[in-house]
Amino acid sequence: MTDKITVLIGTTKGAFLLASDEARNDWRMTGPHCGGWPINHVHGDPATGTLWAGGGGEWQGAGVWRSQDGGLNWELSQLSKGKIDDWAANDPEFAEMIGWVERERPFDGEADAVWSLGLSHGTLYAGCKPGRLYASSDKGVTWSSVASFNEHPDRESWNPGAAGLTLHTIVPDPQDADKVWLGVSAAGVFATQDGGRTWESRNRLANAESCGHHHHPAAPRDGKTGLCVHNMVRAPGVAGQDILYQQNHHGVFRSPDGGRSWHDITQGLPSTFGFPIAVNPRDPHMIWTVPLNGDSQGRYPPEASAAVWRSTDGGESWQAMRSGLPQQNCFFTVLRQAMATDRQPAPGVYFGTNTGSIFASTDRGETWSEIARHLPTVLSVEVLDRTQ
Repeated sequence: MTDKITVLIGTTKGAFLLASDEARNDWRMTGPHCGGWPINHVHGDPATGTLWAGGGGEWQGAGVWRSQDGGLNWELSQLSKGKIDDWAANDPEFAEMIGWVERERPFDGEADAVWSLGLSHGTLYAGCKPGRLYASSDKGVTWSSVASFNEHPDRESWNPGAAGLTLHTIVPDPQDADKVWLGVSAAGVFATQDGGRTWESRNRLANAESCGHHHHPAAPRDGKTGLCVHNMVRAPGVAGQDILYQQNHHGVFRSPDGGRSWHDITQGLPSTFGFPIAVNPRDPHMIWTVPLNGDSQGRYPPEASAAVWRSTDGGESWQAMRSGLPQQNCFFTVLRQAMATDRQPAPGVYFGTNTGSIFASTDRGETWSEIARHLPTVLSVEVLDRTQ
């Protein structure tokens, strides 16, 4: 079997790779990679096969792991130190025991963990907690601070979500290097059109009157979507046609104009709460999401019956896709970065759960199969498709 499609999985205990050929019938897994670090996001470059995995935390610090041989070997670029570094620096025996290596850690005190990665025309971006952005022009070896965002004039007004102030979503424009969108919980959506020199907040709700009244602090209000964006994707299209979708803390929204205005398209879904959203790479009107019962009600599928909800008309209507998914006593959560697609003629859709399963569909969500199980908590799912 010649591996062409690799599902890139970030978990609480390292990165895992799930590989197959174009048929997507048989899967081969490797891992855990990246020293067992918590890995919030794994990303790959289909042109070169280079892989990156971002993660860390209080113990490890923040860092990005890099592999240029399909995941056989990994190198770490550390952005900030963690407690383990302080321990090792002051205890030579402990340092020798764990094989500790002194590294440059240029952003100590700034970055707690890497939450997201995005590749834009040769520039690799890393989104961090607390709400900071870094960039690399040498494939992730060295990093610089994106001062225009990290020193944003509105930064003092940004409020953290339940997981802290996290820059969890980076959406490049594949046809325009100057355009990038960011999702920050709970500061909302930001966009640049000048290669990162300036960043504009884009959270205006176009159909506010249709949203009703909600008392939840994350709900739409004051003409805005609600700033706790959970995930965001860009639909395929020609240059300048910037259709975006986001799953917010309190609804699903579509923007036809690069985030300048957002339309609530939640009607027809069983709840307003969920984390991930994915778009068909060949059809800008086909999207998938996984609604959960509510942020304070357990965060599992409504009625404990799993379904991926699909729209074929840009969110004007929705259908539940349940075949192959557990329909009773299902209490898993699908987190914000844990859903993605490949780029096959009939695009595969994949999602991971906090109970360690990976589900896949090769018929646009009509039917599902479990292609991996018993993994650690799945934090992210991406797909490296090298068949194009």
